[in-house]
Amino acid sequence: MNYRQKSVIFLATGFYIGKIPFAPGTFGSIIGLPLCFFLSKIELPIAVLCTLVFILIAILIAHDAEKILNKNDPGCIVIDEIAGIIVTLLGMPFNLITVAAGFFIFRIMDIFKPFPIRVLEKRLTGGTGIVFDDVAAGIFGNLALRAMLLLIS
Repeated sequence: MNYRQKSVIFLATGFYIGKIPFAPGTFGSIIGLPLCFFLSKIELPIAVLCTLVFILIAILIAHDAEKILNKNDPGCIVIDEIAGIIVTLLGMPFNLITVAAGFFIFRIMDIFKPFPIRVLEKRLTGGTGIVFDDVAAGIFGNLALRAMLLLIS
């Protein structure tokens, strides 16, 4: 593997956290929390722009990593979970309750993939397929978290 390929795998696996033999997606989501904290401290339009740029980069990295690993949507690629947790917590206050609830909701959405998330996963291929189902889970998670916060306030 050359330097570029090693760099792609390093980023795609969330600094190799995706190589943990159990629950790599959960650990990948945890790796995304510092980015969520950073995004919670900047103005929402800029945070949205940064999130969109991250998603685009994640698609490109996941696409290349899938080719390098020669496997469809390998579990060690967790940059998609990082994108998903960022979308889930986008525009939310960064506090223990919101982060814990958002994390839990996102992991449930990502694991069970309710309609139409599973359809996206099956229809899209390459980096787009790897990342978009998690982004969709993040969108659903964000909406569910907003509804939950609205109900308890």
